[in-house]
Amino acid sequence: MALASVFLICKEYPLDKTQSTIAAIATPAGSGGIGIIKISGARASHIGERLFRRVHSKTGVRASIPKGEWETHRFYYGHIVDPDTGHMIDEVMIVLMRGPRSYTREDVVEIHLHSGAAVLRAVLERVLESGAVLAEPGEFTKRAFLNGRIDLTQAEGIIDLIHARTDRSRKIAAVQVRGKMAERIAAIRREMLDILAELESAIDFPDDIDDALDFIGMSNRLQKEVIHPLGRFIEHSEGGRLLRDGAKVIIAGKPNVGKSSLMNRLMGTERAIVTPIPGTTRDTIEDNTSIQGIPVVFTDTAGLHETRDPVERIGVDRARASIQDADLVLWVTEAHVPITNEDLVLVEPFKNQKIIWVVNKSDLLSPSDSIDFPKRYKALPRLLVSAKEDVGIDSLKNQIAEMCVRSDFNTENPIIPNLRQKGCIEAGFQHAKAVAEGLKTETPPDLLTIDLQAALDALGEVIGITFREDILDRVFSRFCIGK
Repeated sequence: MALASVFLICKEYPLDKTQSTIAAIATPAGSGGIGIIKISGARASHIGERLFRRVHSKTGVRASIPKGEWETHRFYYGHIVDPDTGHMIDEVMIVLMRGPRSYTREDVVEIHLHSGAAVLRAVLERVLESGAVLAEPGEFTKRAFLNGRIDLTQAEGIIDLIHARTDRSRKIAAVQVRGKMAERIAAIRREMLDILAELESAIDFPDDIDDALDFIGMSNRLQKEVIHPLGRFIEHSEGGRLLRDGAKVIIAGKPNVGKSSLMNRLMGTERAIVTPIPGTTRDTIEDNTSIQGIPVVFTDTAGLHETRDPVERIGVDRARASIQDADLVLWVTEAHVPITNEDLVLVEPFKNQKIIWVVNKSDLLSPSDSIDFPKRYKALPRLLVSAKEDVGIDSLKNQIAEMCVRSDFNTENPIIPNLRQKGCIEAGFQHAKAVAEGLKTETPPDLLTIDLQAALDALGEVIGITFREDILDRVFSRFCIGK
């Protein structure tokens, strides 16, 4: 929907954004049954009263809601009108939610109208002309955070819930929105604050407290109540990232080993072109699917081999670059062809990555055939499949899911879903470990408090007790306008 005129209107109201009343369309662009315009701030009810006319159910008489009679959390039926002409713009339902019982803890008005670009634009223009300013991306949720209704992990959970692509990623986001992660972090910080208080008492009253301090006991408490749970968060962070962003799985190998056929079988659709001619795939081909609730981006790559063809060489170089950036590599060879030194030379650069060795074309094996794997690769998970006959594909999918997300991964537990939170928790983890080691060696309390305070600050950034404005801007810029 074009909002050029809306932005022009906004320029006429250079209000302080922290004190202003904001408004935005809260539903996606396009025609539909219902569109919602949301207004939040001190002038929300005034704007609603100026534009809304209640329609009497029996007489059809149209009238404003008298001042002081607009009940909170109650829907009213009526019309939005142009206040200058009195002409009806649309038939609507409207609701006022007085703060603090609202999403932002400010007065919030929602106008539920017909979802059409022209109608939504016309009503939003009248709202802005009445004193609101257009909300920035994520500004409603940012106000909810700044007004203390939600913590920063809940705010990030909301955007993850909006963008969730699978049921498992939705469950992780829902745990965040319910505040479970914030509860765990707050409990860890309370334990650290107790220890900090003991150490600071020793600094302030050394003669009375120092001899009574149980340094080993405090170290053990830190290990059990702080370091161990933070370590668990970090261990499961990769699974959380993959469930949110998707696992990048690369299908690689020599030409004509059946990579494209395997991708088509895994995707359940004819996504890649398949021919018996080696080198058919000359560039990377990507597509998205879900395996056991894990979003997966499969990439079919050009066959790895030495070539003088300049076009093929570009495809091979792109394939190698894709493999280096993969979360998981499916290395494909042929069941009826012995593994050669060339295979080993090609796979060697990627030996430190997660790899599943996929032996394709099992339908060409005779009962007496066997596959001799090189010793140094026997520890790799390997599966015998036939992409052509759909043999072993379900087992391969199970292996992919298992290698992407740990078997003890539980979406009902709080999980680090993003790099910002992971960085803060890792910093807190390292500082807490330094304190635990210092307690064992009876390091002076004034030195220990420096690391302990740094750990507290790092965990405070996770839930937003401490924060920088640039971090907030980055978090809320991921939201759409209207949320």
